[in-house]
Amino acid sequence: MSNKKKKKLTPTQQEYYAFAKAREPKRPVVTNVCRAFLAGGIICVIGQGIQDFFIWHFDFTEKTAGSPTVAILILVSVILTSLGVYDHIAQWAGAGTAVPVTGFANSIASAAIEHRTEGYVLGVGGNMFKLAGSVVVFGVFAAFVVALIKTALAALGVG
Repeated sequence: MSNKKKKKLTPTQQEYYAFAKAREPKRPVVTNVCRAFLAGGIICVIGQGIQDFFIWHFDFTEKTAGSPTVAILILVSVILTSLGVYDHIAQWAGAGTAVPVTGFANSIASAAIEHRTEGYVLGVGGNMFKLAGSVVVFGVFAAFVVALIKTALAALGVG
């Protein structure tokens, strides 16, 4: 807690904060970072293996093999989420499973599974796209800003 926020607390609240902080379990930061790195790396290695499979066996190029690779990773993530396996992996690995596209697929599938009792349209569809909507909007906006910068640089003859 910042010092500004601490100053606004009453003495009793400050005492409780110190009491709680002393008993808070220490987080194993190095272990968590290693697990996240390992899990994220394994997911990426699996993705690279799938992409290489498409390149070697179906004569895809690196560019054309990307889309089916992502689709397979998403499908596997959704299947593992529906079986309850992905949650156990994510609990062990932390952010390592949240960063790749499989983490996004897991969060969408989890929302759909959790709200299926409310119906397909309002439950599954509505809650699934609450999360996906913000990601899509950010992606479109970020792409727009990058395109503006690239166009401006091209007009100036820089890029």
